[in-house]
Amino acid sequence: MPRLSSSTLLSTSLPACLSACLAMLAMMAPAAAQQAPVPAPDLPLWELGVFGGAASTPAYPGADDRSARGLVLPLVIYRGKIIRADRSGVSARLINSDRVELDLGFALSLPARSDDVEARKGMPDLNSLLEFGPRLKVLLAEPSPNSRLRLELPLRVPLELRNGFERRGLVFEPRVVFETGDGTGKWQADATVGAVYGNARLHAYFYDVAPQYATAERPEYHASGGLLMTRLGLSLSRRLSPDWRVFGFTRYDNHSHAANRDSPLFRKTSGVSVGAGFTWTIHRSAARAWE
Repeated sequence: MPRLSSSTLLSTSLPACLSACLAMLAMMAPAAAQQAPVPAPDLPLWELGVFGGAASTPAYPGADDRSARGLVLPLVIYRGKIIRADRSGVSARLINSDRVELDLGFALSLPARSDDVEARKGMPDLNSLLEFGPRLKVLLAEPSPNSRLRLELPLRVPLELRNGFERRGLVFEPRVVFETGDGTGKWQADATVGAVYGNARLHAYFYDVAPQYATAERPEYHASGGLLMTRLGLSLSRRLSPDWRVFGFTRYDNHSHAANRDSPLFRKTSGVSVGAGFTWTIHRSAARAWE
């Protein structure tokens, strides 16, 4: 099941109040920044607007069927000293120094109906997974005043939505991120390379075949933990005006060395995701942001 950040898409099946729920979860984290931030005069403290977009992704890691989603949602951006809700996600900054930052990050995956996935016919649907957990970010280099290279080490707990928030294991996604821009905020781009690991419980969600769902073409299978995929990603955004921004992204996932290649639900060793969208800011605060 493909994971998407707030800079891409959220599932159409999720209520608009989910963003508020994420913010509340972040606020529950007992935290204080180690380095006192200062106001950033060029950014408002909060913005209200609209987010819209569409994406096409594999139905789940290793699937040969695809899932497409399009939606429009309210957009809330808040740039506080500790609590942040912006285009990079919802987080609570626990440590913030010149080179190291520890925050509480979130991610969300798209759902997949088993009736639309040939390999999973007759099996339970794959619901959206809400993932949250600590994320360590280390600045590795600043090649130019407008670019930086960063190591990110997020560890997240996936919770299945529409199923009592049942826990679905653990996700560890080490990655290197290169960010750049034109210095004015008009153009922004980033490239990522990394890997995704999960424990046996997470892999079971995607690849287990219980005895009652086994067939002649789909034998019983019990998944093990390990590598889920390696990943390359690119994204680009452009500000058209102070209120309008457009973005696009593409992501390549490779499963050639995945831990559960023997599962009958594993069909392809690679997958590509693409998406595009826009943000429209309707109102912004006079108060300035904190950085």
